[in-house]
Amino acid sequence: MLIMNVLVVDIGGTHVKVLATGQHAHRELDSGPALTPRCMVSEVRKVITDWKYDVVSIGYPGLVLQNRPVSEPWNLGKGWRGFKFEAAFKRPVKIVNDAAMQALGSYQGGRMLFLGLGTGLGSALIVDGIVEPMELGHLPYKKATFEDYVGIRGLKKFGKKRWRQYVTDVVERLVAAIEPDDVVLGGGNIQKLEELPAGSRAGDNTNAFRGGFRLWENVAIGKNSACTKRRPNQQTRTRFELGNETKASQVWNRPSNH
Repeated sequence: MLIMNVLVVDIGGTHVKVLATGQHAHRELDSGPALTPRCMVSEVRKVITDWKYDVVSIGYPGLVLQNRPVSEPWNLGKGWRGFKFEAAFKRPVKIVNDAAMQALGSYQGGRMLFLGLGTGLGSALIVDGIVEPMELGHLPYKKATFEDYVGIRGLKKFGKKRWRQYVTDVVERLVAAIEPDDVVLGGGNIQKLEELPAGSRAGDNTNAFRGGFRLWENVAIGKNSACTKRRPNQQTRTRFELGNETKASQVWNRPSNH
């Protein structure tokens, strides 16, 4: 089987992290309110001039439909919606919500719910290898939404003690509604929990890279290979068969935390 060299780009509010097949440490560049997609592509290409890659995976902090962002991220610059990443990278590109990419990298089988505790509340569901990005953070909860209580706004407003209580309550409610076999909590704020809610396990932000590699498992490079036919307004879905990973998603060690 042909092993493609995959470049994974994980876009965050403070940094953009990149890793490619065969590399053992990620590289990163600053993100923030001034970062446009054109600037991001340009800067990424500058820091990976010595890396070889055939295809690109992008984890995007927003809604993705038909392999393109359809909403502007609140903490980055403008111009992401409808931006033509394939033309900019000159490679086939797959774009998914960042929570979905991290979820795919955390997946161990069955029905898994991923919840990312960060600026907001990222969420994704994987059922028998099919990734379904979700927007659970926007569902109503108490006097606002889930992410108003367990995202960064809730942490700042209520303090760590009450925030932790809300996290436990939100996880319990979502588990009761979705009935997953496995619950993974990820995101930067997971470190602020004294203990995990019952029945959940901790993810790792580096799993986003594994998820990016997995996006291209068993996919041949060809014209329009990054795009599949979808119903109008259907979110990008990905199928992954556990156990069929190639070396493309196995050759890297955990990136250094710098």
